[in-house]
Amino acid sequence: MLAAIFPGQGSQKPGMGKSLFDDHVAVRAVFEEISDAAGVNVPGLCFDSDEETLRRTENAQMALYTCGVSAYVALVSEGVRADMFAGHSIGEYSALAAGGWITITEGARLVLKRGELMAASGADRPGTMAAVLGLDRAALEAACKSASTDSEVVVIANDNCPGQMVISGDTAAVSRASTLASEVGAKRVLPLNVSGAFHSPLMEESAIAMGERLRVVTYMVGKAPVYSNVTAGAVTDSGEWAGLLEEQLRSPVRWTETIEAMIAAGATTFVECGVGEVLGGLVRRVSKEVQTAAVYDAESLSAFKGARE
Repeated sequence: MLAAIFPGQGSQKPGMGKSLFDDHVAVRAVFEEISDAAGVNVPGLCFDSDEETLRRTENAQMALYTCGVSAYVALVSEGVRADMFAGHSIGEYSALAAGGWITITEGARLVLKRGELMAASGADRPGTMAAVLGLDRAALEAACKSASTDSEVVVIANDNCPGQMVISGDTAAVSRASTLASEVGAKRVLPLNVSGAFHSPLMEESAIAMGERLRVVTYMVGKAPVYSNVTAGAVTDSGEWAGLLEEQLRSPVRWTETIEAMIAAGATTFVECGVGEVLGGLVRRVSKEVQTAAVYDAESLSAFKGARE
C-alpha cells in the first residue's frame, strides 16, 4: 500500500515547485487556484523568494501547502493514487486537500489564516524551539518538566523519529531544558531558527481563533484516511477535523506513532510530496522494512513512476 506524506515548516527553499510547474498543466492549475483563493502570487512566492522571505511563517506555510498539493496532483496525473495520507504540521492541510477531505481552495484559505495567526502569536508572546537528538522521550519529558515554571513553559512539540524530538516554549524555559537535556545524555541540542513556539501552550490564542475559522468549513468524505498529528490514528469521520486541526496548534506532532500506525495498517511505500526528502529520512529511522521516495520535481516524479512500473 502507498502512503503519501507531506512535509512541514523547515523544508521550504527558493525555487520550490518550479520544475513540476513548468512540466505539468495540472500543477499550474493548482498554483493558479491557490493564488486566487489566498490572494497571493504563489508562483512568485515559491520561485522568486529568497531564504529569509520563505522563512517567515505565513510564507513558508503557503508555499509548502501549494507544493505538497501540486506534487500529489502531478502523481495523480500519472495514474498514481495513495491509499492513506499524513502530513507533518502544516503538511496535514496538504494531506487533507490531496485526500479530498477539503477542497484545494478551502485549504488555501485555511493555510492563509493559520500562517497569519501563528506569526502574530510569535510576535505577541515570543518563544522558540530546539531539536534534541539522542535522548529518550521519558528523559526529555522530565527535563521539560524541571525547566518549566508557573510563568515559563517548555514541552515536547514534535516526536519525529527515534532519537529526534523537538521542544518548544518560552525562550528561557527552552534554554533551561536544553541544558538539562545535554546533562542527562542528549547527543546534540540544536536551537531552531523559528518565529514562535509552535505546537505548545504558547499557541493557545491562535488555536482558539483558528478553531472558530475551522468550524465554518465544509469537510467532505475523503478518498482515503488521513492520519492525525494529534491522535496518530486514521480519521475516517470528517466531523472530527475541525477539533483536531485546532488542537494541532497547541499539541505535539506525534510523527513516530503516526508512521508506526500507517505501517501497521499496511503501508509498504511512503512517498513524500512537495519539497525535499526530510520525512523520508524520518520514516527510515522508524522502520527499515518500508520503501521511501520523494516527488518534488520532474526528475523525481519520473523516477518514482518508473520504479512502480
